[in-house]
Amino acid sequence: MRRLQRRQVAAEEQRATSLELFYDLVFVFAITQVSHLLLEHLTWAGAGQALLVLLIVWWSWNYTTWVTNELDPESLSVRLLMIALMLATLLMAIAIPQAFGKHALLFVGSYVAIQVGRHTFLTFAAAEPGTIERERAGRILTWFVAAGVLWIAGALVDGPARVAFWLAALALDYGGPLVTFRVPGLPRVAPEAWSVGTEHFAERFGLFVILALGESIVITGATTSALDLDTARFVAFGMAFLLTAALWWLYFTSVARIAQRHLELSENRTLLARDAYTYLHLIIVAGVIVSAVGDELVIAHPLEVLPGDQVAAVIAGPAIYLLAHALFRLRMAGSVSWKRLGGALVCVLVGFVGVYVPALVVAALLIAVLVAVIVSEYVAAARRSARGEPSPLKRLEAARQSRHS
Repeated sequence: MRRLQRRQVAAEEQRATSLELFYDLVFVFAITQVSHLLLEHLTWAGAGQALLVLLIVWWSWNYTTWVTNELDPESLSVRLLMIALMLATLLMAIAIPQAFGKHALLFVGSYVAIQVGRHTFLTFAAAEPGTIERERAGRILTWFVAAGVLWIAGALVDGPARVAFWLAALALDYGGPLVTFRVPGLPRVAPEAWSVGTEHFAERFGLFVILALGESIVITGATTSALDLDTARFVAFGMAFLLTAALWWLYFTSVARIAQRHLELSENRTLLARDAYTYLHLIIVAGVIVSAVGDELVIAHPLEVLPGDQVAAVIAGPAIYLLAHALFRLRMAGSVSWKRLGGALVCVLVGFVGVYVPALVVAALLIAVLVAVIVSEYVAAARRSARGEPSPLKRLEAARQSRHS
């Protein structure tokens, strides 16, 4: 990777830089656009469109994170690359409300420019000829160019043909990592060819979860300030904040740290990072975004019995979030989080009650579910401590020490 490689300092953790945090700012707007797209189209077709847009937004951010995990953010050329990617992302986000209409070409054109432009730089500017870095970047670039043809073709047609082209392009984009970007006629590149700096990598994905939670806070505040303030709305506002705080608690109290340790100790770090972070963190972020939409609905109609589609939106966010956590733990540790899986199921059951009671009651029940999951995990930890058993994090630390001894 020559002079553009991220500098490694012995005994020093690699942390997110101000450049990466600056880059993330455009995704606050992009996530807000996705939330509004879903809120304005609460149908199965609208949910499908919002999901496709989220998949595109996430994929553009995810690959940049993998790249900056290795590139030196102090390099002038890397800084210029990141700023160019920010501009293209901003254009992509602007087009989201009409991504399936008059701004289709701007939306996918910006996305293709991000993916192809970034990996053209990585292949020909950041990597030396004949190196594994150029080889692997070139493979990814080939996949992006192939998918890009389908993305652009879809933007040039209308109706079902557009959807068909875009679904095919999405399958190429998301299928590439599963086969390590195999190109027919060329030798296979092993997963070990990719380097994952665990501290930096895990931190970046945690920061995106914070980004999504921050967008939820913004929507909560903006929605409340635009409406008449009465007691019911103040209560709804407080509940929305508590629900967001509970989502934060569930991820950052222990999950993020334990997952990072699992990643550090993994014998196949690249595949674990791909599955648990590249793919499964998308579901975590989706849960936060849908929760923000649900918060907005409750704040807007606190004392009303919401129609079925709106109730589904309100309960879906926490349910998706808890389910994603269970899947994340299953992939990271190989064990099932029955508490979070059970919490997701109870959230779904709340939906059956939600069509008969006011929105405030639905929100209160969801908060109760999240708090019950948090409390049950604290109780389990206290019982484990009373039996003299180490915590999951301490067990991992012990395994790490024995591995390095």
